[in-house]
Amino acid sequence: MRSATNFHRRLKRVSDMFGTLLVDLFHHLALFAIGATTVWSAVSAFLDMVGRGRANLSDILLLFIYLEIGAMISIYFRTTMLPVRYLIYIAITVLARVLIEMVSAEHQTGLDILIVAGAILVLSLAVLVLGFGTHNFPEERASNEKRSISQA
Repeated sequence: MRSATNFHRRLKRVSDMFGTLLVDLFHHLALFAIGATTVWSAVSAFLDMVGRGRANLSDILLLFIYLEIGAMISIYFRTTMLPVRYLIYIAITVLARVLIEMVSAEHQTGLDILIVAGAILVLSLAVLVLGFGTHNFPEERASNEKRSISQA
């Protein structure tokens, strides 16, 4: 019975290691694919601007979106944690592009602009709350990892 229990523990340990390896491999492949797609899209957008001979504000904001996606991928690659604030920054930038398009291209005014501006305000408040929470209530997982490393 004891040897069966030991065998089960070893089997579980090996399968956990193999599963972790497969998940990490998938994460790295997916990150490289997303990163390559982001670079490809950014270069394509930039070459399109060069081909037109000009870049408007919406084009520049698009490049900022690509930059934020690249930064988010870089942070996730190093820490394996997805920074939610970067997603909110991207959403704010996208809404700013929408707002610019609404005002400049379609010359819309009124409720549509207020809705988009309100969404930007709500997202900005969300970033403020996340920053406050991160600063005043550090993540429990990070302190647990430090404890387990120091105990090892």
